[in-house]
Amino acid sequence: MALELVTIPCLKDNYAYLLHDPATGATACIDVPEAPPILAALAERGWQLSEIWLTHHHWDHIDGVAALVAATGARTFGAKADAHRLPPLDTALTGDFTFAGHAVQVIDVPGHTVGHIAFHLPQAKLAFTADSLMAAGCGRLFEGTPDQMHESLQKLVTLPPETLICSGHEYTTGNIRFALTLEPANAALISRSELVASLRAAGKPTVPVMLSEELATNPFLRTHSAEIRANLNLGTASDVKVFAEIRSRKDSF
Repeated sequence: MALELVTIPCLKDNYAYLLHDPATGATACIDVPEAPPILAALAERGWQLSEIWLTHHHWDHIDGVAALVAATGARTFGAKADAHRLPPLDTALTGDFTFAGHAVQVIDVPGHTVGHIAFHLPQAKLAFTADSLMAAGCGRLFEGTPDQMHESLQKLVTLPPETLICSGHEYTTGNIRFALTLEPANAALISRSELVASLRAAGKPTVPVMLSEELATNPFLRTHSAEIRANLNLGTASDVKVFAEIRSRKDSF
């Protein structure tokens, strides 16, 4: 049976995700901005939370962990290298693990923070990327360098294009508005802009989204684009230099 995925809006513009295996009843929560919406989603479905997976240490991804653990007894998973600034971990990850018989690949994706990780479930075609690869964007470089983030994104673009990217925030509208300043003739981007506007008008999340759509529309994955390079006056620059300029411009957009 396929894993069930639930997207849960939290705080002002964060997302948590529930991943449920109907065969075993196992349920994981990926990031915990706050506990009440997650507990409500679990109760609505009659699910018992068994695991919590943390992508990075920022407060808006971990603030609800203590309350969620107290309410459910779930075990916490996070990067061993970042354990000193995460909530107490039951499993300090140094590599891949399994969830209800599904392989979970742990991918180091520094940039937004130096200890950021992503979770990829190849059988389920899911990737939880939080604030590394985001819908039509990527996370700010609070701790890492452009080189690190570019390398991290290059790891993620090698995933199968049908992979569903589950990122951490509802930033898509602004990200697309920025992307259109760099690649205004991109038909896929124009179409996505219209879809996102429709979703937000209906009060619906714009995540998750297929990697294939990110490849076609996300400027941080499109450093090869002739239109973007021309608009940045970086026609022959390295991909990393183009990426760094895009990130710099987005920071002040």
